[in-house]
Amino acid sequence: MKKILKYITTIALTAFALLTLFLSSSIIFDWFGIRAKEGNYVLIVVWANFISSFLYLFAAYGLVTLKKWTIKLLSISLILIMLAAIGFIIHINTDGLYETKTVGALLFRMSITLIFTFLAYLTTIKWNK
Repeated sequence: MKKILKYITTIALTAFALLTLFLSSSIIFDWFGIRAKEGNYVLIVVWANFISSFLYLFAAYGLVTLKKWTIKLLSISLILIMLAAIGFIIHINTDGLYETKTVGALLFRMSITLIFTFLAYLTTIKWNK
């Protein structure tokens, strides 16, 4: 059961990382015209997602190899996303343009990162004693 959870979590984290990397880099580098389709994106959120995608990929490696630093990487990603959320709130309060779906996306990303962090804790520390 422990190994199954580890591999399912690793696969899900890797898929989430690659999707995040593709979507955020498509906006930053304007691949496939995705930037125009996104509307009023907030650059600080996009960059936080881009950086987090690399942290997720390294964390997936750490998870499969049962490294304790996996939790630190995911925690850093969570803090980065929270800081981006604060920047997003400041952006809104200064009458910046934004898409309302960004609010839900930020909450989803924080929640999923928290879940991955908890699963990494179970896999690398709690069950690995």
